[in-house]
Amino acid sequence: MPLSDTATSAAEPTHFWLITLQYPVHHGFAIATRTGSSTLPPGSTRERAYVGIREWLEQREPQLGGASVLFFSLEPYRL
Repeated sequence: MPLSDTATSAAEPTHFWLITLQYPVHHGFAIATRTGSSTLPPGSTRERAYVGIREWLEQREPQLGGASVLFFSLEPYRL
């Protein structure tokens, strides 16, 4: 994932994300919501973060490959 996975990074995350995906299963569809936090380098774009998160999720959970996005949010980590 082009984003730092904060689970293995000592740096405080810069952003929190939430994504809800719909993917086909036998005789219908399933919905999966995943959340996480990432440390994005200065100058990153929302699009790059989105693509990185999708790629990272698809590597971890292959059934999410090609899923339809129902919701995506990327927000600064600190309030």
